[in-house]
Amino acid sequence: MISEKLFDEETIQARVRDLGALIARDYAGKLPMIVGIMNASAVFVADLTRAIDIPCEFDFIALTRYNDAEGIRFEKDTSASVEGRHVLLVEDTIDTGLTLQYVVKALRARAPASLEVCTLLDRPHRRLAGIDVKYRGFEIPDVYVVGYGLDYNGRYRELPALYVHGSWPQ
Repeated sequence: MISEKLFDEETIQARVRDLGALIARDYAGKLPMIVGIMNASAVFVADLTRAIDIPCEFDFIALTRYNDAEGIRFEKDTSASVEGRHVLLVEDTIDTGLTLQYVVKALRARAPASLEVCTLLDRPHRRLAGIDVKYRGFEIPDVYVVGYGLDYNGRYRELPALYVHGSWPQ
């Protein structure tokens, strides 16, 4: 059940344009490789890459979480090597940061020229891992959010705005 609208489409698009301008400024003269974490970041990555006014490439990774000692594995890895590249890792939401910490460590082991993090939504008050977030869309409270690529049991990804969902998924 969707309740309140957290951010409307215009607010999201304005923030994405602002982030794109910052990224374009910071990566001027470089060819950044934007790496989105599937699936929820896909809409954000698409809009963000169009808002970055310099040449860039993008790719996606997908992760699987499971309940054993390792906990996370790459289900889909980048198609191109990140070695020597300026990588911008794009996430939809950062909570504890533990998953992102795993991804950052794995990508840093591949010797990129640089690696930064961009997130649409951030809950820094829930952080358990030391993640440095260079580009942040919005800071949000402890609410479950749907829309703009984020889902609840596979629904609501298509909504252009971000809404509070009435319950956390089971």
